[in-house]
Amino acid sequence: MSQDLTTQWLSEIQSLKQQMVELQRDRDAAWESAQKWRKLYNTEAEQRRTDTQLSQQAIASLKAELQKVQGLDTDALPDAIAATAIQQEVAQLQSVEDLKTKLVTVIKERDRLLQALKTEQDNHAQTRNNLTTALGDAIDSWAREKVGSEQDTQDNSSMESMVNS
Repeated sequence: MSQDLTTQWLSEIQSLKQQMVELQRDRDAAWESAQKWRKLYNTEAEQRRTDTQLSQQAIASLKAELQKVQGLDTDALPDAIAATAIQQEVAQLQSVEDLKTKLVTVIKERDRLLQALKTEQDNHAQTRNNLTTALGDAIDSWAREKVGSEQDTQDNSSMESMVNS
C-alpha cells in the first residue's frame, strides 16, 4: 500500500512538473508576443508622430502662403491684432479714390518715419563720437597722472638716497 501511495505521489509530482514546464513555455511565448506587439506599437506611434509633425509643417506653410496671397505678411507685424486692424481698414476702402488717398497718407507717414529714423541714427552716431572722445580724454588724463605720480616717487627715492649718503 505504501508503494502504491509513493507511486501515486511520484506520478502527481511528475504531472505537476510537466504542467509547470508547459506554463513556463506559455509564459515565454506570451512574453515574446508582448514584446512583438510593443515593438509594433512603438513603430506605429513613431510613424504617427512623424506624420503629425509633417502635417503641422504643411499647415504652417499653407498658412504663410495664404497670407502672402492675401497680401499681408504677418511676420513683419508685431502681433495678430495689428494684422487684423489692417485687414479691416483695407476692407473699408470703397473706391479707387479712397485707395489713392490712403496710399498717399501711408507714403507720407513712411517718409516721416524714415526721416525720424535717419535723425535718430545721426544723433546716435554723434553721441557715440562724443563718448569715444570723452573716453580718450579720460584715458590720456589718467596716463598723465600715472606718469606724474611715478616721477614723484622716483624723485623722492633720489632725495632719500642723497640724504642717506
